[in-house]
Amino acid sequence: MNMRLPVTVIALSLAIFFVAPELCRAQASVPPSYQIGPNDVLSIHVWKEEDLSRDVTVTPDGKISFPLIGEMVAEGRTVTELKKSISDKLLNFVTAPEVTVIVKESRSRVIYTIGKVQRPGPQPLAPDMTVMQALSAAGGFAEWADTKNVLIVRKVGGKETKIKFNFKEFTGGDNLDQNIVLKPGDTIVVP
Repeated sequence: MNMRLPVTVIALSLAIFFVAPELCRAQASVPPSYQIGPNDVLSIHVWKEEDLSRDVTVTPDGKISFPLIGEMVAEGRTVTELKKSISDKLLNFVTAPEVTVIVKESRSRVIYTIGKVQRPGPQPLAPDMTVMQALSAAGGFAEWADTKNVLIVRKVGGKETKIKFNFKEFTGGDNLDQNIVLKPGDTIVVP
């Protein structure tokens, strides 16, 4: 038997183990309906106006600061809405401004996994991410995880609600509705 084959397989496996999670975390393009939130990093480019082009971070109170305009609310707006607002305000200073707004880093759409998962902690919330997808992004269950009593903790109207998720039931084909789409700020607790 060729000894190089097992070494190659081990090297490839390690590469996938360490690199794949980073690839999964890479910023995917945001859908047009994406609402900008606090801590998001935006890349704003004004055509032929390099002094105005820059990356800005949305402040915790939902605002950005931009040259010539000052502070303006970005939270809750889509990229298209913010682009139009910046263009309209720049009309006082620039002839026919062509503005591009890109969400460079989506930091406001985060979920948390805690407990017995391989990689607990915050992770970016992908569009339409389900409980199963989030558990996969967290590396799956750790040894001795209670997969029958997973909880999703969600704040609704200032109150915390708990949603049960039974991995064994779901993978057995029962109660498939429990694999809900997650919302920003959700916490998955694996006892």
